[in-house]
Amino acid sequence: MFKIVKKERLNPTVTRMVIEAPFVARKAEPGQFIIFRAFEDSERIPLTIAGYDREAGTVTIIYQIVGGSTMELDTMEEGQCLHDFVGPLGMATHTEGLKKVCVVGGGVGCAIALPVTQKLHEQGCEVHAVVGFRNKDLVILEEEFKAASSKMIMMTDDGSHGEKGVVTAALERLIQEGHAYDEVIAIGPLVMMKFVCEVTKKYGIKTVVSMNPIMIDGTGMCGGCRLTVGGETKFACVDGPDFDGHLVDFDEAMKRSTMYRDFEQHAREAHCNLMNKEVQ
Repeated sequence: MFKIVKKERLNPTVTRMVIEAPFVARKAEPGQFIIFRAFEDSERIPLTIAGYDREAGTVTIIYQIVGGSTMELDTMEEGQCLHDFVGPLGMATHTEGLKKVCVVGGGVGCAIALPVTQKLHEQGCEVHAVVGFRNKDLVILEEEFKAASSKMIMMTDDGSHGEKGVVTAALERLIQEGHAYDEVIAIGPLVMMKFVCEVTKKYGIKTVVSMNPIMIDGTGMCGGCRLTVGGETKFACVDGPDFDGHLVDFDEAMKRSTMYRDFEQHAREAHCNLMNKEVQ
């Protein structure tokens, strides 16, 4: 069993949990993910690792409450145990040998971008971070990004915190200022990563994207995370989740990501109805 050591609300819909999982913590690297079940009869779902402490034997996950499974997970409190917590799975983000990188994170994707930023910083890489949110109430991990980067730009759609605008505007400004990046790493909503790649392609900058938003099963068996990269079929969970963003067919991936929207809505409603009955 995997004990919840710490639970912390980061914003109204995003929660950070620290889980006691020494065997996972021993091997975990940025970019990899775990599969968990809250209870024995729960759905299996993947979550990307948001941090780890090898000495303490803990793994950090950050999740947004969007469906029945994350709603169920959010009912659990410190001291309780998750039924399953399997990993690390997937390929780790490549960080070796990079001297100057811009990490671009959007929304809850910043939870995945942070450990990548921290790993690059630990290796002596000059890291610039551009992070974006819809408004100030949704901002997470700001201080952690500041501590792990030599330059950090905060963007919000409405200008309520940091600069007003989208992350691509800040990224292009940095490039035009003369910053020569070995690589740009983009992690966030599919549409954000698509437009980041359109910017970097103009300047010939290698860009890596994390395709974790379309993962479901996490083992390559369901086919839900199938995508086209450079004209070839790949699976985000076993071949990635990181890919060359200039080769990804984002339009196809975005279309596939909406396939389970109705199912997720029904799962949310079922969970809410169950909770209401228990309260009554």
